[in-house]
Amino acid sequence: MNAVRRKKLTWVLFTFVGAAIAVALVIYAIGQQTDYYFDATAISQGEAPQDKRIRAGGMVVAGSVQRAPNDPLSVEFAITDFQSTVPVTYQGILPDLFAENSGVVATGKMQGDTFVAGEVLAKHDENYMPPEVAKSMKENNRMGVTPFSEVYNPAQPIHETQTLQQ
Repeated sequence: MNAVRRKKLTWVLFTFVGAAIAVALVIYAIGQQTDYYFDATAISQGEAPQDKRIRAGGMVVAGSVQRAPNDPLSVEFAITDFQSTVPVTYQGILPDLFAENSGVVATGKMQGDTFVAGEVLAKHDENYMPPEVAKSMKENNRMGVTPFSEVYNPAQPIHETQTLQQ
């Protein structure tokens, strides 16, 4: 092999190796940012990985929201897909639309049997439900689970707003 061909082959090999490394880094980065969704039934059956960031969704169980008396930012509640229930802990400010009997999707990690959320997203109006939650609820309803009628009612306001009198 002469010197010109060897030089061209070297450049082709370096380009190929560089492209392969770049593709591998992109795939690795995308994999690190991917959050897999699990509903309450999948979590309670142990399908969700421990200590790996996931998304969990469902309806907030009525009467399950509890705030710590000494720390108003520490909240515990439970989510359900009407087949199973999973306890959730969250440290932070909840969205304004967060309420019992409303749909939520939380991002966090499983620690034992409790889901520790780092972010909680709530529905934006009375007709919206996160697509993952709606899908899992439809699947559960096909299997004969009948949801309670009050679960689908819009969330009740936590406090009333008053207008200023002039």
